[in-house]
Amino acid sequence: MNITSKRDALKKLYSPFGWVFAKANVSPNVITLLAVIFGTLSAVLYFSKHPVIGAFFLSVSGILDLCDGYVAVNNKRATKFGAVFDWIADKWVDGFVLGAVALKYANEWVALLAVVSTMLHTFIKPVAYAEIGYENRSTGKIKDPLENTGFFGRPETFIFLFLSSIFYPWNHKVLTYGVEFIAVMSFLSLLHRLVYLYRKYGKEYEV
Repeated sequence: MNITSKRDALKKLYSPFGWVFAKANVSPNVITLLAVIFGTLSAVLYFSKHPVIGAFFLSVSGILDLCDGYVAVNNKRATKFGAVFDWIADKWVDGFVLGAVALKYANEWVALLAVVSTMLHTFIKPVAYAEIGYENRSTGKIKDPLENTGFFGRPETFIFLFLSSIFYPWNHKVLTYGVEFIAVMSFLSLLHRLVYLYRKYGKEYEV
């Protein structure tokens, strides 16, 4: 699946929102902070058993998360702090939203597997880039084969979470099944990335 690898093609969907923020000259860090606020409110709504409204807030958070990078690049306001802040903000939202959903609608062990797998699926990239390196970096984005490895990442997680939430009023079990599916797929995708790294670097010894 790997929607992240289609990042350039997806720009057409969110660039109109980014254009508005860019024209208003809003700071990318402010947009990131807004994404965190909407994401946190989404988690609260999910935990309060209002998943449909929570899904809407999560969608707003996701759009804002895409817009901060658009503004940073187009307004030439990208900073090293902004890149770090964006990573931390993403994981804050991921942890709170998925944690709230999993704890409220799924088994505790499934909740743990879902949260830990999704976190490690993302953080394996900066760890690999720090320890191994990467091929290229352009306009703030790393270009490396690892980016296209793995088939179930952040976008897929929130798409399935959104769809499960929309159908919740008709079937309350759908969020339980959704979290279970996310947990399994995230774990398998994490293994996919680990296998890729082992095959490529497992025989290279540090000098």
